Amino acid sequence: MANALAWFSQSGVVQGLILGAVLAFLTAILVMNAVGRAVTTTVNGWSAIRKCGQPGNGVLVRAACAKALPVVNVFEEAAYWTTTVDGSGQTLSGGNGYVLHFPPGKLPPHDAFWSLTPTDTVGYMVDNPTHRYSVGDRSPLVQNADGSVDIYLQHEAPSSSMRLRAATSRTGCPLLPGSSS
Repeated sequence: MANALAWFSQSGVVQGLILGAVLAFLTAILVMNAVGRAVTTTVNGWSAIRKCGQPGNGVLVRAACAKALPVVNVFEEAAYWTTTVDGSGQTLSGGNGYVLHFPPGKLPPHDAFWSLTPTDTVGYMVDNPTHRYSVGDRSPLVQNADGSVDIYLQHEAPSSSMRLRAATSRTGCPLLPGSSS
């Protein structure tokens, strides 16, 4: 038995199994990313996978959805729109400040709720000095004089007059807003 174990450990079989498993994992990630990109809808820089949660959409689409959004409803129940760039196409960064402007009467349409949640690249909510992790239709949003609404996404804690309109991020941490309806 000892001879068999010694041969097995020196034969390269274990290393081959490990290498094969790593290559299979990396291939699966590449395939899921490609399928995810193929079924993603992008509107005004915001992206969503509309096929998530639907029965009969195939194992590769289900895998891509599970990778992007581990627990997800059908799109008609909950839409998860994400972006990684600002209005000029630059990658979002917690080191910058942003203003999301909604014209009068043009807040996101919804039947239940909407929210804006800054996250890091992994999808975790970003720690911030105000301990505010999302802004949405249930937030006491303050309207501008013309009826529009500005939501500030920035690292610094907002002034007291802007506090109800801001979600803050950590300096240097990518800012990835997500929205549900």
